[in-house]
Amino acid sequence: MPGQLTPYQIKKFRKLYNVFNAFNSFSFTILSGSVITLYALRLGATSTIIGILNAFVFSAFFFMPVGKMLVHRFPIVQVFATAWLIRYLVMIPLVIAPFFDRLGRTDIALALMILGVFAFHASRGVGMIGNNPVLNELATGPDRGAYMTHIQVISSAVSMFTSLGVALLLGRKPPLMLYALLMLIGIIAGGVGSLMLYRIPEPPTEEEGKREEFLAVVRRAWHRAPFRRFIIIFLTLSLISSVSRAFIVVYSRNVYFQGDGMVSLYSVFGSLGALAIGLLTRLLVDRVGAKPLYITYTFAAVISLLPAIISPFADTAVVVSSWVVPGFLALLFFMVNFAFAGTEGVAQTYFFGLIRPTDMLDLGILYYIVYGIAGAAGSFMAGLFLDVLVDAGLSSVFAFRILFAALTLLLLVVLLWQRKLIRLGALPLRGALGVIFSFRDLRALTLLDRLEKTRSVQEEHEVLEALHDVPSAVALTELLDRLRSPRLSVRIEALRAIEALESLNTEAEDALMEDVQNNPFTTAYISCRILGNHGVHQAIPLLRTMLQAEDYMLVGEAMLALARLGDHEYRTQIEECIKTTKNPRIRIMGAASLETFGSYESIQVLLDLLREENPPPYLRDEVVLSIAGIVGILERFYPLLVQYREDPALVNALALDEIEEIAEQVVSRRWLKNSQYNNKNVKHSIEELKKGVTQLVNSYDGKPLSQWIITYLGDTQKLDVYLFSQAILEDDLVAHDRFRLLVCTWAANRLLLRI
Repeated sequence: MPGQLTPYQIKKFRKLYNVFNAFNSFSFTILSGSVITLYALRLGATSTIIGILNAFVFSAFFFMPVGKMLVHRFPIVQVFATAWLIRYLVMIPLVIAPFFDRLGRTDIALALMILGVFAFHASRGVGMIGNNPVLNELATGPDRGAYMTHIQVISSAVSMFTSLGVALLLGRKPPLMLYALLMLIGIIAGGVGSLMLYRIPEPPTEEEGKREEFLAVVRRAWHRAPFRRFIIIFLTLSLISSVSRAFIVVYSRNVYFQGDGMVSLYSVFGSLGALAIGLLTRLLVDRVGAKPLYITYTFAAVISLLPAIISPFADTAVVVSSWVVPGFLALLFFMVNFAFAGTEGVAQTYFFGLIRPTDMLDLGILYYIVYGIAGAAGSFMAGLFLDVLVDAGLSSVFAFRILFAALTLLLLVVLLWQRKLIRLGALPLRGALGVIFSFRDLRALTLLDRLEKTRSVQEEHEVLEALHDVPSAVALTELLDRLRSPRLSVRIEALRAIEALESLNTEAEDALMEDVQNNPFTTAYISCRILGNHGVHQAIPLLRTMLQAEDYMLVGEAMLALARLGDHEYRTQIEECIKTTKNPRIRIMGAASLETFGSYESIQVLLDLLREENPPPYLRDEVVLSIAGIVGILERFYPLLVQYREDPALVNALALDEIEEIAEQVVSRRWLKNSQYNNKNVKHSIEELKKGVTQLVNSYDGKPLSQWIITYLGDTQKLDVYLFSQAILEDDLVAHDRFRLLVCTWAANRLLLRI
């Protein structure tokens, strides 16, 4: 199918490829890996032969150039599907091998096995030429890494359940004919899956004149240091992975004397490990990046091999048959497959991001050839190495300890090399580890996975609301995408989730400023608030212009944002805006912004709002609270105002109670005699304060309290002292209950600070 696939076509053909992948994984689990190893061991194969059989798995990649020659003459999907079908048919010799064993010709049975396994993987290598181009086309889009990992998850899940079924079927010492039956089932299932490949569309191909020779593409790529470094690391890790994953099967048989059924059961745990790492990688790879995961999984591989080096219980016959050894081996299979399946999965994602799309076919061949060389050489040399050590008189336990120790040392070298890989947009390693080991971030990633699959506005609302409750920086990109939603409610929920984050990146800041500028009367005021709360100082010029906007919600939030950003140069313009507007919302937000600035010069502006005739009740509340905040008594004054709002008749009692309480605190201080005032002066000031407050609250006469302020507080050189001493002489201000309560609270607390 020429041209780029539409979203519907991608979805449709992904489903088809997933079904093929499930059949293929089921068949491949039966026809390769531990089942073939156990089959060969039952036929009397040595470690060297086991190494050769495992090497054939990787020899497949040497036949990819044959596939490339074929795609010049035939459609690539046709080559892919036909080769895949042939690879299952050539496994028929394994079905008849037990008959020769019954005739006493075990040599012929082993020869048939070797021939069939080799042909199986050779055909696989020819067909794999189409795997990367098809997969690259189906993985188009921002979820490339997630979809590629999703394929791995399907394979691991199918392999796990298949291994479990095989384990239950084999038991401890199954007859050879049972292996023949398994081979037949695997061949049939593989053939069915292969037929589905014919329905996959053809990926786009380069024009004939633009194609480069394979070696020319490889040479050009090899001259790039980042590519060359990756290939060396990939080669080394693939060698270690092939040996580790193949020979823990032999390790279980030869060191711990486990039966075929038990080894197959351990393979279930191995598949479970691969499934677990696949699920984790699917969540992380597109948001964390491939490089930090590559390093993390390699370190996990180091940890996974340590138990095999120690080999506990290996020489203790008493516990061999107990649950301890099966538990240990199940954990070992899980850890080894968890780590190495992770490295192989992210290696492919990193590789796709490292190369040009036009080089995909040729460098994809190189990728698999390198993988094949490493795997084949590793399996063959490891099998030979073990036989040499055992023939030299070493025990199997000690031979395997030497092998796994050598692999671990090589992994540590790889870890040093991996630090030099380029990041390809990934997070730094420390940041990636913070995500991996953060429950909150992992929870956010699972929510993002749900968000990508939502098909209704209600679902989006629910997930975005959950993201608000679990703020995580890893969700930021998806939340910014939701800011472009056609539904207003979705955009608002996305902004709420962004507001809950601890920090923003440059992309988020730019998106919010764009929203402020382009979306008045809808979400601009929310973005404005977020910019102020998160300290985005580069937004100050834009926020200043918003004071002239028609959207009164935006104007109010712009004032408060400028105050939170510390734009003191523009404070006078905010004060002027408060004076000229009659909109209560703008005035309330303006009062809050002046409180945030905390400048005593702004108190006069706020008092002017109280001087106006019949200001709205809530405006009066906000004004006196803002003044209380500026002079530093908000926490003390707010509860008093709340009580007053519940019962306005208590205003005088509340003011007098505040003086009485403060007076008791002053008198009870034991260090009073050491203060700059003696007891007599303090008691006199308290008595005078009580008289002044009583006159103010009962007779609305502010002169006694004004005189007290000047007498006892006048030397503090604070502007609020002068303002309050003059303000309580004005009848229009004293008439406000809230103001009288504020001044009395302020005076009492000022006295407490003076002592």
